[in-house]
Amino acid sequence: MHAFDLPLHEQRRQLDAQTVSSQELADICIARAAASQDINAWVSFNPQALRDAARDADLRIAAGERLPLLGIPIALKDNIEAIGFPCGAGTTALAGKMPQADAEVVTRLKAAGALIAGKLGMHELAMGISSHNAVTGAVRNPWDRSRISGGSSGGSGAAVAAHLVPVALGTDTGGSIRIPAALCGVTGFRPTVGRVSNVGIAPISGTRDTAGPLAPTAADCALLDAVLTGVPIMPTRIDLKGVRIGLPRKAFWSDLEPGVQKACEEALKALSKAGVEWVEVELPRLTDLCAAASFPIVLHEFVRDMGIYLQERKRGVTLEALIADVASPDVRHIVGPLLSNGAIAPAVYRSALTARAELQAVYARAFETNGVQALAFPTTARTAALIGEDETVELNGVQIPTFSAFIRQTDPGSTASLPGISLPAGLSNGLPVGLALDGPFGSDRQLLAIAEAVQAALPAAAATPIPN
Repeated sequence: MHAFDLPLHEQRRQLDAQTVSSQELADICIARAAASQDINAWVSFNPQALRDAARDADLRIAAGERLPLLGIPIALKDNIEAIGFPCGAGTTALAGKMPQADAEVVTRLKAAGALIAGKLGMHELAMGISSHNAVTGAVRNPWDRSRISGGSSGGSGAAVAAHLVPVALGTDTGGSIRIPAALCGVTGFRPTVGRVSNVGIAPISGTRDTAGPLAPTAADCALLDAVLTGVPIMPTRIDLKGVRIGLPRKAFWSDLEPGVQKACEEALKALSKAGVEWVEVELPRLTDLCAAASFPIVLHEFVRDMGIYLQERKRGVTLEALIADVASPDVRHIVGPLLSNGAIAPAVYRSALTARAELQAVYARAFETNGVQALAFPTTARTAALIGEDETVELNGVQIPTFSAFIRQTDPGSTASLPGISLPAGLSNGLPVGLALDGPFGSDRQLLAIAEAVQAALPAAAATPIPN
């Protein structure tokens, strides 16, 4: 196996030992980009710029410089600004427009030595879960090209799953990192909101948005988290014996695709053998509180926050023009009315914030009163849908709305701004299944350490063999 396909710490070791060069990693990235165009993961890619950056990284390593990501290619979701690449946010009005500065997360990646390989496809304006985009085309799942990669960070999930890049950044408002991670068989981490800077990222909701990594392992995500936050990794390894993890059965373990249920139950059995103590947890009023808070907050804040972003980052387009040019029917249906009769009234928004505070209190009580360090549940209720199943999908013989079918598991924790991670849990009918862990607000490092231990304890079959 080439270093390109190894965990980040092993790539770092080989680069520093100069047994592999950054130029080799760049050449593999370039070759795989050319060979995998059918996946449609990339929306912007500059081979020569990548080669030049890799050559410079090799010189720095040879001179003795040591940085966490020096010489390692990383790709970005197309709503994250990076000098030298258009930042289109998957939408018509911003297509081809170059940003004037790096996003704060990109500044941190570059300071750690990362090579920015390019930009990845996404659901238009990050407002969906399929990455079936009418502007840039559908991002296809590497496991089955007829199926969605998830969204909205679908290009990030597909690129990591297909080994086109070692790691990628996505963004998550209601599940947009963890859903593609689950459907593509990789690991995706959503930090606590506010932990990672959103400056220079096209927004949906300041209350709910956060950037985060998609990578092969939780350990890789922890390394990226350290870079993005500036908080060094503490060398703590967790023994799962005696770790208490909550099982919200009523909220998250019903009406699942049988293969998803089986894969996740098998994961629980393996973790029981490793010593995890399972605690049945109730989350009262979860569905009602999430419904009252989720969409009203997003739709109100999109108008406010996107308008501010377009002006402050000098993107050269008005909010009115942006919305008027939305091409994907599902996104147009959501944002089209927001400047007229579909606007969320201030009183409704205030009520939504109150519901969100109550939802956060429900989660806080559940963690505290049950003495649990995380909650475990299937990341999505079913495996990847077919591309084009934009309105409804089948779940256990019933046609249900596609959006709610995939976001129902991740949205409550997202609305409460909790940290969450999705780990590969095996396959259902040849398609990846994800197991999610949510942690208490601000418990990111503890959650990552638990996730790393959980990942190590899962059977080999759970660590889905990512397709090349």
